[in-house]
Amino acid sequence: MDRLNIVKGNIVKAKTDVIVNAANTSLLGGGGVDGAIHRAAGPMLLEECKKLNGCPTGEARITPGFKLNAKYVIHTPGPIWRGGGKGECELLANCYKNSLNLAYEKCLLSISFPSISTGIYRFPADIASKIALKEIYDFLSKHTDFEKVNIVCFDYDVYKIYKKTIKEFNKN
Repeated sequence: MDRLNIVKGNIVKAKTDVIVNAANTSLLGGGGVDGAIHRAAGPMLLEECKKLNGCPTGEARITPGFKLNAKYVIHTPGPIWRGGGKGECELLANCYKNSLNLAYEKCLLSISFPSISTGIYRFPADIASKIALKEIYDFLSKHTDFEKVNIVCFDYDVYKIYKKTIKEFNKN
């Protein structure tokens, strides 16, 4: 599918309508991609996030992108991996579904995702990649006017896992 790309890079440099922040539930910044997005967007992002009063895991909220290339940031708290028996897979699927639907509702037709929850939240990248790609493929099949989805992998090992998973999806 030519509307879906797996890229190795830094999501804060993505040139899509919206980038997705793998946020914590407070939305007030943190480590990893969350901290990088907050630093790159500038202090106005934190001020805007304070107005949102947090966000439950799996849901999504939107703010302007401020100093980022992207016009907007969708914040979605991913689940912490606890072995797979605590609803983590469903919550991660919801992160992708809710982010894509929110972008579409706002008429934003290109989006860049990080690999949600595979960093400090320890979600296994092989499982996360299958969940992410399934939700993205399902969305794109229903929304043929949506222009582009990028999955931006900062970590090379995670990038290789997503590339392998997308090849498997394209065979089926």
